[in-house]
Amino acid sequence: MLERIHLSIVAEVQRQGSLTAAAERLCLTQSALSHSMKKLEQQVGTPLWLREGRGLRLTQAGAYVLALAQRVLPQLEQAEGQLRQFAQGQRGSLRIGMECHPCYQWLLKVVAPYLAAWPDVDVDVRQKFQFGGLAALEGYEVDLLVTPDPVFKPGLRFVPVFDYEQVLVVAASHPLAAEAVVRPDQLATETLITYPVATERLDIYTQFLLPTGMAPARHKTIETTDIMLQMVAGGRGVAALPRWLALEYAQRLPLAVLRLGPQGIAKQIHLGLRESEQAVDYLAAFIALAGEGAI
Repeated sequence: MLERIHLSIVAEVQRQGSLTAAAERLCLTQSALSHSMKKLEQQVGTPLWLREGRGLRLTQAGAYVLALAQRVLPQLEQAEGQLRQFAQGQRGSLRIGMECHPCYQWLLKVVAPYLAAWPDVDVDVRQKFQFGGLAALEGYEVDLLVTPDPVFKPGLRFVPVFDYEQVLVVAASHPLAAEAVVRPDQLATETLITYPVATERLDIYTQFLLPTGMAPARHKTIETTDIMLQMVAGGRGVAALPRWLALEYAQRLPLAVLRLGPQGIAKQIHLGLRESEQAVDYLAAFIALAGEGAI
């Protein structure tokens, strides 16, 4: 009754906004598309769309089919891609989603030996899922998710691969540079530079500033680590980063690295994957190598 073409049609109509555009995208005539969906509506006994002027609005049943399409179609596309690779004698493709912006440099150090050890596996790093990759993992858009904030849910597994400390980075000429440890109130007059992430997902806010009711004088966002730390080195603000990354940049920029509070902020990087795929050899090999390559 419900076939893949029905799911594709509903998803494409939602994307394109019209039957005509969807039919063209799917290489169908509009009459064939309409006939296919009309037949399905007759079989299930309920309409999937209602016409509103020149547009279409999904019914409750149509919204259900759309949600099903958005969940199932990526899985089918992944399965077909894997089967094509097997047929061509290839091992597979490893798609890695990044939910940890500063971890990109760490990832490069893991990818190089992995490619050497697994020459028949392609690696694709997708950063468009930064700070929101859980849906991509559940939706089969990525195979591994690099994240400091695992969300343990049925069907997913998160493996810790290395520990690190979140620290404050200031210019070497900054008044705080002589301090070994910084207090939350000492940032009340500072410009805090972070990646473009919601404050509720920034450890310097959730684990350092907000518990004491403090906030920086200004908060500005910068996407790239290089520019962020050039700004810090130039005295334009302070930033919170993993210690290993801060020390790496401190070798070539005039920076000082300070502990956030007496106990510091301890974090872990995890690799998330779907439980059903944890026995896939090239996925397991990447996780093992990532643990060995901890910084």
